[in-house]
Amino acid sequence: MNILGGRISRVGLAMTGKKSPWGGSGDASSGDGTSGDDGAEPEGDAAPAADGEQPAQEKPAPAKTGAPRNPWLPPSSGEPRKPAGIEDIFRKRGGGGGPGGGPGGRGPSFRMPQRPDGKSWAPIAIGVIVAIWLGTSMVHRIAPQEKAIVTTFGSYSRTLNPGMTFTLPWPIQSVAAEDVTSIRRESIPDGDGEKLMLTGDQNLVDLTYLVRWNIKDLKLYRFQLAEPNQTVREVAEAAMRASIGEVSLNDAMGAGRANIETNVRERMQQVLDAYRSGVTIQGVEIKKTDPPTKVVDAFKEVLAAQQDAQSEVNRAEAWAQQLTQRAQGEAAAFDKVYAQYKLAPEVTRRRMYYETMERVLSQTDKVILETNGGVVPYLPLPQMKQTQQETVQAPAKGSN
Repeated sequence: MNILGGRISRVGLAMTGKKSPWGGSGDASSGDGTSGDDGAEPEGDAAPAADGEQPAQEKPAPAKTGAPRNPWLPPSSGEPRKPAGIEDIFRKRGGGGGPGGGPGGRGPSFRMPQRPDGKSWAPIAIGVIVAIWLGTSMVHRIAPQEKAIVTTFGSYSRTLNPGMTFTLPWPIQSVAAEDVTSIRRESIPDGDGEKLMLTGDQNLVDLTYLVRWNIKDLKLYRFQLAEPNQTVREVAEAAMRASIGEVSLNDAMGAGRANIETNVRERMQQVLDAYRSGVTIQGVEIKKTDPPTKVVDAFKEVLAAQQDAQSEVNRAEAWAQQLTQRAQGEAAAFDKVYAQYKLAPEVTRRRMYYETMERVLSQTDKVILETNGGVVPYLPLPQMKQTQQETVQAPAKGSN
């Protein structure tokens, strides 16, 4: 390709009439003393001699003193200057040219940098890479809240506790660390979704709850279940539906929520232990218990009526409690009077008679006086008292 490019460049120079920078003129003859045709024989060659005759001696080609000196060749004495081709230039710069710098090639060679003593850096680079690989795959630091599983060719080998530890390099042994102390949370349902469940009295309730759990056995957690997190969510939903189906709607939305949470946690732990999941349920928290969205208005009306009914029941119970306390007080007072009556029956009877008559007669306008003649005169004392008051008030008005 380089030879073809050189020929094309020489043809172009010849057509433009310019001189070649490699030592030849712009005519058909080349700068090395040969004709423009590459296949033509040089002029100094003699014809082959016939049988029995001595071959003619070659005449040296006359030196061309008018050609410019090739700037790429060192000056020489007594020898004709021959312009160098582009292949010679790359051969001298690349140490022979060709792919990889071999003889007969056409491209420059690229070599790795060498150390000052002439040796290659490749062994040192390989050693550094091997040291980094061994350091990262054999030395492991386990955090205080973590534990790690060591597998040998994919099979369980041992469990590593927190601290610095060593294993065989990868791919012989692999280490997978996991946080086993932090509490993990699963919110059911995700986001603002609706989770409807059926209560024991055939009502629907929308539940949102939170499950808290952590890892108890890392070996079981990693190798026993394919998807531990998804398993915990599914077990939680099954346990919650079973617990909600045992209570009424009022208990699910009222005071029975604490018992539901306890039942769900116990059910989940039993199922996960049967699965040998290596998971411990720390707690279940019900965050919201609402009626379904489509019937929320009617449910609010029913709830308001129930609250009004409960208010009336509470008011009646309060009134009944007041009457009961009053009756109990009167009974206690009568017991005290009866105790005194047993001590002095006649005195107590007379005192009770006087108190009763005083209470009755205080509400009437008649006054009865007792006399010795047997006739009981009637004196209108209330009317007399009223007349006396009017007489006293009349002069006071006249003076004004």
